[in-house]
Amino acid sequence: MISVSEARKKIIDNCPQARVTLLPLIEAAGCVLADNVYSPIDSPHFDQSAMDGYAFRFDDWDGKSGFKVIGEVQAGNGSGIDLHSSEAIRIFTGAALPAGADTVVIQENVVKEGNLIKIVTNHLGKGSNVRLKGSQVKIKEQILNHGHVLSPATVAFLAGLGFTHVLVYSNPTVSIITTGKELIKPGEPLAEGKIYESNSLGLKAALQQINITPAAINTVDDEEEKIIKVIREQIKKVDILILTGGVSVGDYDFVTTALEKCGVQKVFHKVKQKPGKPFYFGVHQQTLVFALPGNPASVLTCFYEYVVDAISKQTKKQYFKSIQLPLTNDFSKKKGLTFFLKGKINKDGVSILPDQESYKMNSFALADCIVELGEEKEVVRKSEMVSVRMITD
Repeated sequence: MISVSEARKKIIDNCPQARVTLLPLIEAAGCVLADNVYSPIDSPHFDQSAMDGYAFRFDDWDGKSGFKVIGEVQAGNGSGIDLHSSEAIRIFTGAALPAGADTVVIQENVVKEGNLIKIVTNHLGKGSNVRLKGSQVKIKEQILNHGHVLSPATVAFLAGLGFTHVLVYSNPTVSIITTGKELIKPGEPLAEGKIYESNSLGLKAALQQINITPAAINTVDDEEEKIIKVIREQIKKVDILILTGGVSVGDYDFVTTALEKCGVQKVFHKVKQKPGKPFYFGVHQQTLVFALPGNPASVLTCFYEYVVDAISKQTKKQYFKSIQLPLTNDFSKKKGLTFFLKGKINKDGVSILPDQESYKMNSFALADCIVELGEEKEVVRKSEMVSVRMITD
């Protein structure tokens, strides 16, 4: 067996280089920019009114005289009008200022009689209520840096500048294979000796937390030829292949031999950890292969502690941050194994939940983090700082 730190290093060392792709803007939400971005236009693209009111030339205003209103302009329309001395134009928010105008007085600060207006405020300066051309960004200005994560606001910002596509780091394609003759779908009658298959649903939900939808999900019996067949079908299609079950040393654990027969190069098999000791990692050309123990708590623990880091390396984006928190309850463990324990964060730190066995999901269902206790530890006392990986948003 290798240590947890060795396993993590071997996985990262075997990750292929991140791929770059040009995606439609809406599909790129949540992705990481693969290049700096420069504005193709001035924004605003023209001097425009920030309010509903009247546009005029400020130097014509002496604080007393009125203005003749010679027309109006709505947002989206050009005025086609040149303002002359003592003339104004009715204007609406977002509309382009006509030539000769440089100031807008809001409609609440005028008195209108016929086609004449009189300004009735002293709180007005040249350029008031005007959004100048390029006041947000100027053409060819760098507006976003390489490595920026595209938030909904970023998408709206780029769309407002006319972008339709953007260069980002690709999400890897992922397939899931669950193995076990005992597995049946939720909703089917629960026959003697059968259990409901939950690993694929848990993995799919965990992948969706990081904006990845599995390319395929397959469930297969504990029969070597059937396992080989589905591995061969999927391994050439995806960047990451995740299998669950069949990686221990039982008479019906065929996954590791099936992977070998499919040409997967084993990097390691078995890690000094609990849960998930039989964890397997290999590579097939550019595809990463994670074969996880079948117990559901082991599956999700290995996903959050290992698979996510490989995805992060490929997308250039960090998921499920790790922090240090004080422990709120004592815990004793076996020395020589790293323990990954379901935890719950509270105002005093983090509590290790009961029911930590790998077949139990009742504590995992309540957990918001995984507490890591190193292999050298035997007793961890209350108030001691521990490493915590968040597993919720």
